[in-house]
Amino acid sequence: MFARLMPHEGRFFTYFTEHATLILQGAVELKAMMDNMGETESRAHNILLHQTFITPIDGDEIHQLITRMDDILDLMEDVSQSVFLYDIRKIPDEAKRLAEICVACAEKVKAAVDLLNNMGNAEKIMKICADIDRLETDADQVLRSAMAKLFRNEPDTRELIKLKEIYEHLETVTDKCEDVANIIEGIVIENS
Repeated sequence: MFARLMPHEGRFFTYFTEHATLILQGAVELKAMMDNMGETESRAHNILLHQTFITPIDGDEIHQLITRMDDILDLMEDVSQSVFLYDIRKIPDEAKRLAEICVACAEKVKAAVDLLNNMGNAEKIMKICADIDRLETDADQVLRSAMAKLFRNEPDTRELIKLKEIYEHLETVTDKCEDVANIIEGIVIENS
């Protein structure tokens, strides 16, 4: 089904790759923002610069894939805006670790999308998707640990609420990367 929807020109998969590149760039900016609070405003601005991708084909799988990829960018934007608007001054190590996992997931999403133009890559794509699933599981564990520590040790209720939202948004980025991986797996299974 997916193969029949593909245009005969090679530009189509370039759009996917460009979108995956934006996701990776957004994740790297987000991680840099978590590591260096002095650059919060400029990093948040860089994340906001992403452009929405409009698919040239109206296939259901393609629409789902692009929509989920857009969700990743939107969530990274939400994190950066929250850090900026809530005037977060110090990023906890757990948020930095979640940002690292977001970068790793974004790298894997890009790698899978880069290979999607050739179903001869099916085995490699499926392995990358399994890696994304593992990373999402790692993010779940970091989130649980971060929440436990936050509720145990943070005396300021306002700070607790702010950080809780940051943690949850960061973990949700990895959930959306896993959603993209699941869609890619479905495309591969259907077309291999």
